[in-house]
Amino acid sequence: MILYIIIGIGALLLGGGGVWFLSNTVLKSRTQNIIAEAENEAKVLKDKKMLEVKEKFISMKNDYDLQVNQRNSKLQQAEARMRQREQQVNQLQSEAAKSKAENDSIRDNLKNQQSILEQRKQELEKFRHQENERLEVISGYSAAEAKEKLIESMKEEAKTDAMAFVNEIMEEAKMNANKEAKKIVIQTIQRVATEAAIENSVSVFNIDSDELKGRIIGREGRNIRALEAATGVEIIVDDTPDAIVLSAFDPVRREVARLALHQLVTDGRIHPARIEEVVAKVKKQVEDEIVETGKRTTIDLGIHGLHPDLVRLIGKMKYRSSYGQNLLQHARETANLCAVMASELGLNPSKAKRAGLLHDIGKVPDDEPELPHAILGMKLAEKYKEKPDICNAIGAHHDEVEMETLIAPIVQACDAISGARPGARREIVEAYIKRLNDLEKLASAYPGVLKTYAIQAGRELRVIVGADKIDDKEAEKLSYEIAKKIQDEMTYPGQVKITVIRETRAVSYAK
Repeated sequence: MILYIIIGIGALLLGGGGVWFLSNTVLKSRTQNIIAEAENEAKVLKDKKMLEVKEKFISMKNDYDLQVNQRNSKLQQAEARMRQREQQVNQLQSEAAKSKAENDSIRDNLKNQQSILEQRKQELEKFRHQENERLEVISGYSAAEAKEKLIESMKEEAKTDAMAFVNEIMEEAKMNANKEAKKIVIQTIQRVATEAAIENSVSVFNIDSDELKGRIIGREGRNIRALEAATGVEIIVDDTPDAIVLSAFDPVRREVARLALHQLVTDGRIHPARIEEVVAKVKKQVEDEIVETGKRTTIDLGIHGLHPDLVRLIGKMKYRSSYGQNLLQHARETANLCAVMASELGLNPSKAKRAGLLHDIGKVPDDEPELPHAILGMKLAEKYKEKPDICNAIGAHHDEVEMETLIAPIVQACDAISGARPGARREIVEAYIKRLNDLEKLASAYPGVLKTYAIQAGRELRVIVGADKIDDKEAEKLSYEIAKKIQDEMTYPGQVKITVIRETRAVSYAK
C-alpha cells in the first residue's frame, strides 16, 4: 500500500515536472516571437517616422526659401523706391534753389520799384499841397472849410440817393415776393371764412305782453332790484312795447340775466327768493355751457391736450366781442388761417392752429389785471404749461414782445387778416374819426405839406406837398418817413397806403 502511494507520488512529481518543462519551453518560444514582431514593428514605425520628418523638413525648407525670396523681392522694391525718392528730392532741391534765386531777384526788383514809388509819392504829395494852396487862393476857402462843404453836399446827395435806392430795392423785393405772398394769403382767406357777428353792450328780452313788466318790477321795485343785484346787469323797463332791455358790458352777465328772466317768466313765480335761486341755477348752466363750448371748439379744430382752464377760457370767448366781431369766431378763424398758412410755408400746422386759437385768451380772464391782453395771454399759456413757441406767438402778436419763432408772424398776420377783412369788425364812430384825424395831423406836421386827406376808411393817406418846396426825390423820402412814423406810433387794422402828390398848377382868368 505504501509502495503504491510512493509510486503515485513519484508519478505525480514526474508528470508535473514534465508539464512545467513543456509550458516553460512554449512560453519562451512565444516571448521570442513577440519580441521579434515588436522589433519588426518598431523598425517599420521608425522608418515611417524618419520618412515623415524628412518630408516635413523638406516642406519647411521650401517655405523658408519662399519667404526669403519674398523678403528679398520686397527689399529690392524698397531699394528701388528709395532710389526714386532720392532722385525726386534731389530734383526738388534743385528746383527750390532755382526758385530761391528767382525770388531773390524779384524781391530786389520790388525794393527798387518801392523806392521809386516812395520817391514819386513824395513828389505827388508836394505837388498836391501846392495845388491845394493855389485852390485856396482862387476859391477863398481854406482846405478844412472846402472839405466840410464838400462833405455836407455829398452827405445830402448820398442821403437822397440812398432813399431812392431803398425805395427801388423795396419795390423790387415787393415785385419778386408780392405774387407768391398774395397767392398764399388769398388761398388762405378763401379756404377759411366765417360770418361776422355784431354784438352790442345791450340785449333785448322780448315778452308776450306789457303786463309782465309790472310783475318783473315787483312791489316798489323789489323784484327788479333783486334781479339786478343777483346778475350785475342793469334792467331797463321803459315804454318799448313787448321788450325789456338788459344793459351790461359783460356779455356773460347779460346772458345769465336773459336766461334767468326767461325761466322766471315761463315759471310765473317772480319774487326775490325765487330770483336768487333761478340766477344761481342759470349761472351753473352758463358755466357748463362755457366748458362745453370750449371742448366742442377744441374737438372741431383737432386740438388736444389743452389744460381744462384754457378750454374754459376758450368757451368764454363765445360771450365776448371785439369791435363787434365775436371773439370765439375770430379765434377759430385765426386758428384755421394759421394752419393753412403754416402748411403753405412748410411749417407745423398743428402748432400754428393751437397758437391761433389761444392768441386772444388774455381778453377773457377771470380777473382784470392791468396788462395788455397779449402779455396776459402769454402768461396764462405759460402758467398752463404750453410750449415756449406757442407762448411767444401769443405774446408777440401785437409786438409787445420780440418774435422768436416763425409761428409768431403767422399768428400776427392771420389775426390781422381775420380782423381787417371787410365786414369783420366795426369801430365806434368817435374812435374811427379820431384815428383819421390822427393820421392827417401826423402827416401835416412835416415841412412842405400843404394838405392831407385820409380816405378809404383810413386805409390810404394822400399827402399834397408844394412843388416849389419839395422835389421828386424828397417826395419819395417823405412818403417813406410818414409810413415809418405811422407804423411806429399808431395802431390800425390792416395796412395804410401813403401817397405823396407833388404837382405844379398854373391858373389864369379870362375876363
